[in-house]
Amino acid sequence: MNGRTTVAHRILQFNEELAETTLELPPGFTVINPFSGPQKERVREVTTAFYHKYYDDDRPRRLVLGSSPARRGTAVTGVPFEDAKLLESETGVDVDGYAVSRPSAGFLHDVISRYGGRNKFYADFVMSFVCPLGLVRTNAKGKEVNCNYYENKRLLELLHSFLVDTLQRQLAFGTDISVCYCIGSGENFAFLSKVNEGQRFFQRIVPLEHPRFITQYNRDREEEFAEKYLSAFRGQGD
Repeated sequence: MNGRTTVAHRILQFNEELAETTLELPPGFTVINPFSGPQKERVREVTTAFYHKYYDDDRPRRLVLGSSPARRGTAVTGVPFEDAKLLESETGVDVDGYAVSRPSAGFLHDVISRYGGRNKFYADFVMSFVCPLGLVRTNAKGKEVNCNYYENKRLLELLHSFLVDTLQRQLAFGTDISVCYCIGSGENFAFLSKVNEGQRFFQRIVPLEHPRFITQYNRDREEEFAEKYLSAFRGQGD
């Protein structure tokens, strides 16, 4: 393509590269890849509509990084932290029945609305993950459950180069590296900070509590945490 590409083009190209990704994992662990899975055509339709709607420009944006996609959320829809119903209303693509609304998406939807709405928020930020593919493990009862990249030492060892590489590639979106926002103030923040010490991807990383931690265990403090998110995103309280 002649000239500079848009942020939408770069993100969608990154997703296409993820579609070709295969990972070695320990026994009992599985990757959920929305870009090559059984719903890949629907995912491509949804993500193309979403990113062209909000990212069809060359404006630098700051990254907001979660740990990894939930198996019933982003690992199915392909759009970080957006649930199916919101995506359907935003893109006009029928996604009924292939993902469920998540409390995390609801909390972030409220924060985004209070920031100024989707057009303003997505003009300033790209939401993504340290591990951009979903992970599940088989528990003692033989049931697949969500898994984070840092939950198992051997898993992290096998994924380490992939995680560092995909972080590097996400900077190519045209990322403003002055600050990165890390969703997950515990192990996700610890890993991202350690990687950043060596790679210097970002000048600064701001930790934020995970919406699931907020909505499940601190519902009476949601307003406090929402204000913390908004203050961080607006560059206040530095």
